[in-house]
Amino acid sequence: MEFLSEYGLFLAKSVTILVAVIVVVSAIAVASQRNKRDSSEGHIEVTTLNHKFEDWEDMLKFEILDEDAFKKERKAKKKQEKQDRKKNTQEQRKRLFVLDFDGDMSASEVEFLRHEISAVLTVAKPEDEILLRLESPGGMVHSYGLASSQLQRIRNQGIPLTIAIDRVAASGGYMMACIGNRILAAPFAVIGSIGVVAQLPNFNRLLKKHDVDIELHTAGAHKRTLTMVGENTEEGRQKFKEELEDTHVLFKEFVSENRPELDIDHIATGEVWYGKRALDQKLIDEIRTSDDYLLSKRADTDIFSVKYRQKRSLPERLGFAAEGALSRSLNAVIGKLSQSRWNV
Repeated sequence: MEFLSEYGLFLAKSVTILVAVIVVVSAIAVASQRNKRDSSEGHIEVTTLNHKFEDWEDMLKFEILDEDAFKKERKAKKKQEKQDRKKNTQEQRKRLFVLDFDGDMSASEVEFLRHEISAVLTVAKPEDEILLRLESPGGMVHSYGLASSQLQRIRNQGIPLTIAIDRVAASGGYMMACIGNRILAAPFAVIGSIGVVAQLPNFNRLLKKHDVDIELHTAGAHKRTLTMVGENTEEGRQKFKEELEDTHVLFKEFVSENRPELDIDHIATGEVWYGKRALDQKLIDEIRTSDDYLLSKRADTDIFSVKYRQKRSLPERLGFAAEGALSRSLNAVIGKLSQSRWNV
């Protein structure tokens, strides 16, 4: 028993050290990657999704059809493709460019989105279409303001922009979504949260209790409204609330400009709606998943997925891999421990 106890203690220490090393390496790698993002070499990757769909179709037919039927199917398909090629020499096929945005608090993927949009705008024409598969619960106002401005570049060029929301586009995520000519959402996608929230702790009483003095000097009446370490005043709190309310007004005006059919005072309360309810509120235009939309387009449209890839060094790749593994492990543990009331 003593051996097992010592071995268990050793194992616990080893796991703790390993997790600490992973966290440190991940933090260094991510910080390095973000700080050097502008100077690092990157490139655009283009994937023809039509080919991917055709490969899946051929693979399934090969498995479920007998040999003669499969050969007959292939022969008919080649004949049809030949006819389509002749037709396409006279008639230009439509083009659909697919972009992806998976947002976090700081909308860090905007650095990739801006390159992807710039690349697409060099070739896209008004008769083409751009589809953005958007996932974001929102975050910092200025970051999502920049992300929205990137999408506005597409609208300014007169190119149709469709937004597809499969899971969530709330707060800053909806700020981006409302720019689209059309918004598609899955039946249980979370939409809305048109509001602003800000919070910060104040350690002033704790510091005073331990005889720690804080000196905070400002020039300008409202240079510092609320602080984490100093003593906050009622005047500062009031000014902070005014700034928060003004940001909310700007948010509502922005959404109203892009979707004038909305009853903005009714929906800009910070509430969220699931897809079908969001359709009733006119927050979206259609209940549909991005996968279904892409499949419906493949017959008469060339579909291209456009991604900006950044060249990473070996330490950065190891750091991101470690960060991903740690994140998945923590999510699995949290999922086991917390049986949320939202589970169905």
